[in-house]
Amino acid sequence: MNHANLRAKVWEEIEHIPDNKILELYQLVHGFRVSAEPTAANPMSFAGCWSDLPEGIYSDLLNDVHDRRQQAFSERRDRESNSD
Repeated sequence: MNHANLRAKVWEEIEHIPDNKILELYQLVHGFRVSAEPTAANPMSFAGCWSDLPEGIYSDLLNDVHDRRQQAFSERRDRESNSD
């Protein structure tokens, strides 16, 4: 059976789902779709502790971490080169 036929059969089945089960079906289908999508590695995921940060704050945090690391390693290089 090809994909088009399978999709048609899925839609037919969905049409027969009782209204009181639609939310449950949606959660099942949504969870399946999300788990099937490839995910980009997020170096700061920390098991979800950053997941509820607004995007702007998260971006600011990443930029701040990046800037502080550059500054720290820059100062370290300066100290190492002046230790003669």
